[in-house]
Amino acid sequence: MTPDVLRILPEVVLTVTGVLVMLADASMARAASRRSLGWLAALGVVGALCASVWQLALPAGTAFYNTVQTDAFSVFFHVVVCGIVLAAVLLSIDTLPADQHHLGEYFALMVFGAVGMCLLSSAVELLVVFIALEISSISTYVLAGYRKQTAKGPEAAIKYFLLGSFATGFLLYGIAMIFGATGTTQITEIASLIPAARSHSLVLLSFALLMVGVLFKVSAAPFHVWTPDVYEGAPSPVVALMSTAPKAGAFAVLIRLLYGAYPTLHTIWLPLLWMVAVLSMTVGNLAALRQTNVKRMLAYSSIAHAGYLLAAFAGVGLQGIAAASFYVAAYAAMNVGIFALITVAGGYEEKRALIGDFRGLVYRSPLVGGLMLFFLISLVGIPFTGGFFAKFYSFSTAMQGGAGWLVLIGLVNSGVAAAYYLRFALSVARPAASGTHAGETPRLGLAVSLAVGLAAIATLALGILPGHVLDAAHAAAQSFAAISGF
Repeated sequence: MTPDVLRILPEVVLTVTGVLVMLADASMARAASRRSLGWLAALGVVGALCASVWQLALPAGTAFYNTVQTDAFSVFFHVVVCGIVLAAVLLSIDTLPADQHHLGEYFALMVFGAVGMCLLSSAVELLVVFIALEISSISTYVLAGYRKQTAKGPEAAIKYFLLGSFATGFLLYGIAMIFGATGTTQITEIASLIPAARSHSLVLLSFALLMVGVLFKVSAAPFHVWTPDVYEGAPSPVVALMSTAPKAGAFAVLIRLLYGAYPTLHTIWLPLLWMVAVLSMTVGNLAALRQTNVKRMLAYSSIAHAGYLLAAFAGVGLQGIAAASFYVAAYAAMNVGIFALITVAGGYEEKRALIGDFRGLVYRSPLVGGLMLFFLISLVGIPFTGGFFAKFYSFSTAMQGGAGWLVLIGLVNSGVAAAYYLRFALSVARPAASGTHAGETPRLGLAVSLAVGLAAIATLALGILPGHVLDAAHAAAQSFAAISGF
């Protein structure tokens, strides 16, 4: 195996896994259950996760003509993405109907989408970023419309596809503009060429267009309008994936762009991200207050969390990168966990989609209800959970960067968020009203138990012993230490 291939070994493992899933699906009888394909996909994702950790033994360097880079930063996000995809695949094995059509394609799309999400974190060439983004996006577009027998499924897929394609166009125009200004699309070279660029206005225009494309993918305001409808229409296991893994890859791209390509423009992008963070937090939380549908509430919540994460960039230096990376990991763990439990309690058809439908859940199933309360208090940011330390590191980094007002606005928004999270928590913990149907008792199968267990352990570990992950986040940030100004 050539040295270049070793630097994309996780992507190779995922690609081979996706092909094997498709071949196995085609060779199985039409009436045969496809659940075993989910276990095959999960095994491949575990292999990619191990390959990602193994890459830490490689010296930092590039491959394929300086288009991809292996370093602590890329490995950190590879591990996060593979962990999310593994949990989403396990969740799907038990919760999707066994007789559902195209189940093999479903698992293959998840694995192929993971290829793009992983590649986003290691790409240091803007054209490779574009290709990786398309690999990731096309898979999630199809998965969003998986429940095609419902009206909301195709609507979610079409809306996501149209708006996503429009945002991708901005990204591609931004790549063209920076090439016109500097003569390169290599992220590692753009920073040194910007001072001698032929047109400074072209550099600023390229930055603005690239930001539109990336901020759309992380559903930051004002590029968030697709989020509630897509989350509501897509199957909950798919939402568990698309609300975390593509965003992790997109935030990795954002960090590489800000600190790798445009560090000399920090006086411009710093106040810009300051405003986007405030807008995302405020719009997301105020809109979530009005929601009665659980998935729409969590969709607006994800917009607010994008704002909390962006607040870490106010710290500018390596501390900002570390805080943002840690927040990605913590948010992924608790968000996958809450959507897994919503899938279990609400069912694949989502007949229980409103906050009131979850009333008395802790009495029907103490385990499911108790875990749901745990993930909710983590989303609020209660101490000894991953959500608390994620916000603490993000806000403390912003404070060190002199963004006191941003931290104050973030704290106020956290208080607003507590209102709708606790409303949902009270519904889960409150006994069902007399004379009403309590609903079925949720059951946890082996695969979904593993998915929820992984999310719960990660959320608890990040709240009690965050040091190891924070050290990994700081090591990831050190990948940018050689860049002037940081």
